[in-house]
Amino acid sequence: MESFIKGMDVSSLKELEELGAKYYKEGQEKELLEILKEYGVNSIRLRLWNDPYSESGVPYGAGTNDLKTTTVLAKRVLAKGMGFLLDLHYSDFWADPGKQRIPKAWRGMDVPQLEEAVYDYTRQVLVSLKEQDAFPTMIQVGNELSNGLLWPYGKIPQYDNIARFLNAGIRAVRSVDPDLPVMLHLDNGGNNALYREWFDEFMKRGEEFEVIGLSYYPFWHGTLQDLEDNMHDISMRYGKELIVAEVSMGYTMEDYASYEQLGEGERKGMATKPELAAKVGYPMTPQGQSDFMQDFLTRISRVKGARGFYYWEPGWLPVPGSGWANDEALAYIEEQGPGGNEWANQALFNYRGNALKALDTIRDFAAVQP
Repeated sequence: MESFIKGMDVSSLKELEELGAKYYKEGQEKELLEILKEYGVNSIRLRLWNDPYSESGVPYGAGTNDLKTTTVLAKRVLAKGMGFLLDLHYSDFWADPGKQRIPKAWRGMDVPQLEEAVYDYTRQVLVSLKEQDAFPTMIQVGNELSNGLLWPYGKIPQYDNIARFLNAGIRAVRSVDPDLPVMLHLDNGGNNALYREWFDEFMKRGEEFEVIGLSYYPFWHGTLQDLEDNMHDISMRYGKELIVAEVSMGYTMEDYASYEQLGEGERKGMATKPELAAKVGYPMTPQGQSDFMQDFLTRISRVKGARGFYYWEPGWLPVPGSGWANDEALAYIEEQGPGGNEWANQALFNYRGNALKALDTIRDFAAVQP
């Protein structure tokens, strides 16, 4: 049996290190990837944005995950003997169910031109990574595709266009490496109706792929029972491998404004507002975070075909200068903001960079798969 993936998304790492983030295990400072490896982490997920810079060349922040940054991080990951999941957003910045903006370079293209652009871009990225000895061990064609991609042409319910774009990406992957596993990834992992409709429609039109990816955030996406029930159902229905490509849980509701050093109007504050945290069946404490991860891991490992998980941004500390979007980025995605860090209270390290108990839970978990 292939080993159970204990993965982490550390896409912001290079920026965090440059801004002075430091990480500690039992009081000893070490490099983040080294600490994660010591806790049994065996794979890393890295996002890739096409061109995360304004027209005048200002970086958008949030890791500014262009190909150069991704290549540098991928080499570090592979040198540690870890797997590498490449997450293509097909946008210049965040792509998720609320936004799937066409990259600046592709604006004005029609559907056939966008299809060609997806193929060419995907292929160029993989060829470049291969030449740099930074090739992934798995690839996501698109990110959180619940509402499609490359809006407005590939927006739900335009499944014909969605399939055209994704098929182009999958064919490009096959042209470089026919054996590289391809993941298609939706959010809202507790929503069975979403997964059934989306994958039923894609399967009628789509190229072969290997893995269904799910996002599951307990304060947005239903209960762990909802997640487990959905995973059992889609595993039987589609016969694909399953990976929870994004998961996280808070460990504190303590504000981190003093660490960010931003004015009140400049920071969005934590995504887990008190009313959301109240919905979750675990307290937002280090022990609660650990208990959640134990329950989560136990449940997903019971699902036939479940290969593992990636924890989302466990090292995103509230260091000054690292936020989810700066002014140039907000202009590109046409959102109000403000920026700042929304995620620090859901990391696997506390605000001072000390490893939390949930990492012990992850290390000690032994998957017994059906």
